[in-house]
Amino acid sequence: MIAIIDYDAGNLKSVEKAFGALGQECVITGDYREILAADRVVLPGVGAFGTAMDQLKRRGLDPVIREVAAKKTPFLGICLGLQLLFAGSEENGGTEGLHLLDGEILKIPECEGLKIPHIGWNSLTLSGGGRLFAGEENPYVYFVHSYYLKAADESIVKAKTEYGVTIHASVEKDQIFACQFHPEKSGKTGLGMLKRFAEL
Repeated sequence: MIAIIDYDAGNLKSVEKAFGALGQECVITGDYREILAADRVVLPGVGAFGTAMDQLKRRGLDPVIREVAAKKTPFLGICLGLQLLFAGSEENGGTEGLHLLDGEILKIPECEGLKIPHIGWNSLTLSGGGRLFAGEENPYVYFVHSYYLKAADESIVKAKTEYGVTIHASVEKDQIFACQFHPEKSGKTGLGMLKRFAEL
């Protein structure tokens, strides 16, 4: 069973639909017992970092996520879900995150010819043998974001992209996986990643 954490941060149904297309049983839930009992856990999300952290805390889900990570249950953060795993974000004047991984979330700098938010398809440069990218060559994926990850430890970075700055687009450490892009909206490449996650 895959638990998709519900904390009113959107994008839940598209993630559920993608896993459903792969024949995976999912539950969208904010219940800590269901989350802790799941074989795999997904934290999707779109929107503002500060609001999302407030929602997690209000629902008592921040300690649950830490417990899932401590149990080494396979965990996948998507888009805002990736950002929340780090120490904090510049967004909302600076907000503390879950700090399960070391790094910071920064505003994409203004750059002539590039629109912010970054919305659309970008190619990835792979590194470090990420398990979710096994067998992928020249992956092309879909982004929607105004802030980006700069990881403190480059060894956890499994994919990068360029959009006026080098963006750490996907990370992996132990059983924690996260991507800034939306695999559920990234066609065959994205479905392949979700399939590999479901089979961990």
